[in-house]
Amino acid sequence: MELGERLTMLRKEKGLLQKDVADHLHLTVATVSNYEKNVRMPGLETLVKLADLYDVSTDYLLQRTRCRTGIRALGKPLATDFTVGDLIETTLSLDRSGIRFLYECCDLLRLRSRVDDKKRPR
Repeated sequence: MELGERLTMLRKEKGLLQKDVADHLHLTVATVSNYEKNVRMPGLETLVKLADLYDVSTDYLLQRTRCRTGIRALGKPLATDFTVGDLIETTLSLDRSGIRFLYECCDLLRLRSRVDDKKRPR
């Protein structure tokens, strides 16, 4: 999937028209259309604005990752003074056995969540 296809997909997921995107970015509809058709590439500043609009990372737009998580999510607090970004950094610092243990903990949490969901009255 090229950048233009990704931009089109994200715009449609948000229920936006090209005019809405153009207005948000202070561009013309023709410019947005050219981005979506891969006729023109957005500059860095516009790329960042598009990533913010669609709440994805610039790396996702540029197909450097399949992870759609935007910068707002990385700064989301999980606990006092601990964010999603901190969790990722901590995970990346673990050795192989630490990552395996973390994965097992995640499996247990998912299982507990499913059990809790079944216990809740409908």
